[in-house]
Amino acid sequence: MIGADPDRGSVPDALLRLPDDLPTPTDDGAADHLVGRAMPIVRLRGTDGSVLYLSDLPMGRSILFVYPMTAQPTRPLPEGWNDIPGARGCTPQLRSVQDAHDDLRAAGAVAVYGLSTQDSAFQSEAVRRLGLTYPLLADPTQQVGRALGLPTFTAGAATFYKRLTVVVQDGVIEHVFYPVFPPDRHVQDVVAWLGSRRW
Repeated sequence: MIGADPDRGSVPDALLRLPDDLPTPTDDGAADHLVGRAMPIVRLRGTDGSVLYLSDLPMGRSILFVYPMTAQPTRPLPEGWNDIPGARGCTPQLRSVQDAHDDLRAAGAVAVYGLSTQDSAFQSEAVRRLGLTYPLLADPTQQVGRALGLPTFTAGAATFYKRLTVVVQDGVIEHVFYPVFPPDRHVQDVVAWLGSRRW
């Protein structure tokens, strides 16, 4: 497990608060094909130092929070980021998942991951700064996106995954939350869904 950062509280409020006028993403059907798909044989590096094949997720239910990118306090967001439905909110989402990590496990999640197209170095900085105890998986070449047909969007010259959450049961996608909004409260929807299927 990754140790919590003692400076976790130093995250600027601007990165944790969401503007009131963020555009709401709509369901464009881009994730409709995912339920029932087997996880691909894709090798990813985790911020905990592990190398994980998505096809080898542990038996039981694993939760994969797919997000566009985490911002860094010293770097500006891509131009127009707040105007792209579903783009803003990764930092508050990752923190909310951390805060609800015990609830997710108690509701039946055997493993929890974050996944983005950012590289491991960028993700490791976010893990330290946010005090995350669950690993983030780096997919800078978008192997997962190509294998599963994940929805994406572009900002500037870069391509990002649209925000969605995948529940994987014994290697097969059982449920998809898409679109995800608001990102800072979404984890409670996941906890409730898991809890409703425990018995």
